[in-house]
Amino acid sequence: MTLPFSNAAVIWGAFLVALSATASHLCADEASLLTVSQPHMGTIVRIVADCEDAQLFQKATDEAFARIREIEQICSDYRSDSEVLLLSAKSPTSEPISVSDDLWNVLNQAHAVNRASHGAFDVTVGPLTKEWRRFRRRGQLDPMRIEEVRTSVGAQHMTLDEKQHAVSLAVGDMRIDLGGIAKGYAIDGAIEVLTKHGITRALVDAGGDIAVTGAPRGEPGWRVGIAGLDPKQPPILVAYLSGCAVATSGDAFQFLEHDGKRYSHILDPRTGYGVDHRATVTVFAKTATEADAWASAICVLGPVQTPKVLKQEPGIAAWMEVLVDEKPITWASKNLGTWLSEHSQKK
Repeated sequence: MTLPFSNAAVIWGAFLVALSATASHLCADEASLLTVSQPHMGTIVRIVADCEDAQLFQKATDEAFARIREIEQICSDYRSDSEVLLLSAKSPTSEPISVSDDLWNVLNQAHAVNRASHGAFDVTVGPLTKEWRRFRRRGQLDPMRIEEVRTSVGAQHMTLDEKQHAVSLAVGDMRIDLGGIAKGYAIDGAIEVLTKHGITRALVDAGGDIAVTGAPRGEPGWRVGIAGLDPKQPPILVAYLSGCAVATSGDAFQFLEHDGKRYSHILDPRTGYGVDHRATVTVFAKTATEADAWASAICVLGPVQTPKVLKQEPGIAAWMEVLVDEKPITWASKNLGTWLSEHSQKK
């Protein structure tokens, strides 16, 4: 297979190797920063801030975590009483169903990424997600079952009514899965709460997906490291970031091997199967919601389709390491260098 690696990508690949999957992590010295962590959304959410007022920090972070809990209750795929699962249970809907502002915002942004990624990101993938969890538990897949549930999957089956903030689901047994975007939306929500309280130099990290505001005093930015296919190795890329977000997606730990073929837990909604190329993808964007969704989309698109799609998305920068013939190959979007120079500085 010939991969569309540009000269710029090759240069970045060399740079990444010189600096040294699947998670981005904070590398900064936090000795002078205030930090608090809580478990939410199936991971540990950590808030770090350059703030001299410990009482203000506690009040702001308490509200930020409350905001994350609120979004989790709306978007969770594991809570039977979450708003999104209650909506899914009504499929097919006889009339548009009004939804909360948060669920509307998430679905609307998910729909935008679905269109831009040519279907590689699709939150109606829920029926397949549920089946593939069962496949991984049993250690084998069922092709006939995949074809059966695919009839309930497809963005064309979900209609968003902007005037009413309402949703219509056209076929039965639909299940909306916001696992590829809700965490980013919750991170953005927490950032908004912190900013409202006047904490403007902060970082929110939810299992390696990160959003940052202003840099800590005396620093060029929040020092964030990006891991490659082997998350046990030192970061491949280190950058100083401010006013942006970064998300990483990959299949280092969750996959299924069946009949000699490796399937990722990341599903291609267009085929119904887990992607069969092993990769880790890191996306840089203005918001964590965008970064989260695009990280999932690019994992599905892979190194061949991604360059064509990202030509139309100047606000998104991406880096990917993919295993080709058991050899790691790096790819970077042509705008990655420019994007990082605009949102980060090197010491």
